[in-house]
Amino acid sequence: MKLSNYKVPCTKNIKLKKYKTSEGKKKDNQEIKENIVPPLVEKLKDLHLKLNAQEENGIMVVLQAIDAAGKDEAISYIFSNLNAQGLKVTSFGKPTEEDKKQDYLRRIHAGEPNRGEVAILNRSHYEDVIATKVHNLLVDEHDDIFEQRYRQINDYERYLHENGFTVIKFFFHMSKKEQRDRLLSRMKNPDKHWEFSISDVEERKKWNQYQIAFEDMLNNTSTRHSPWYILPADDEWHSRRIITEIMIKVLEKIDPKFPKISGKDKKLLDKYIKKLENE
Repeated sequence: MKLSNYKVPCTKNIKLKKYKTSEGKKKDNQEIKENIVPPLVEKLKDLHLKLNAQEENGIMVVLQAIDAAGKDEAISYIFSNLNAQGLKVTSFGKPTEEDKKQDYLRRIHAGEPNRGEVAILNRSHYEDVIATKVHNLLVDEHDDIFEQRYRQINDYERYLHENGFTVIKFFFHMSKKEQRDRLLSRMKNPDKHWEFSISDVEERKKWNQYQIAFEDMLNNTSTRHSPWYILPADDEWHSRRIITEIMIKVLEKIDPKFPKISGKDKKLLDKYIKKLENE
């Protein structure tokens, strides 16, 4: 699979409608789920364990999408298979009244990874250039408020990158028809009612505005140090495969290693091995 096909270039603007929401892989869901993704997850687990043991670098994963696009399912399957000790998941909803008293990036700090961790943001600081634009929440601000925020977000992510924390971002690109089908599935199945919110249908009325906001976000914040990847989210298991392969690629570039014991500690280790063997 050519992962670069999903990467948003930082040197030119893209048109979101030119990216596929499906590559016809839905029919292969069972094959991908049972035979392709599991060995990839095992490889990801091994690399993540080394990252956690080494405690030198961290990774912040941003998952952004419109409602029902598959963020929660990606977290549930792929990332829940990783070592819990080195995993952190933070979900962001609407800013609280306390959040509104602070700078808009402040609350994101709580979701940042420690060294050795993979931190997942289910929604993120990008809500402050998506929801705010779609709902005209910054009408009292200056005209170039969004250009300013794009720059600030890029600077923030560059700061993390330069301090050993890779930021990798996934946008779940879903068709309007697929969202309709998934929302209806939730609405008609009592066991899925807990997943459904009336606001999901209300927000759907602003579909076109969201697509414009997403495209603007992708074009202004996909950088060399913190790129966006556009997932064909109608194909749920194909998208999870892409996420897993990209995460593997990121970790292989970091190339974490298990720490080695040497010197005085190695001598003590050998001493206690003999002691236990002689009990």
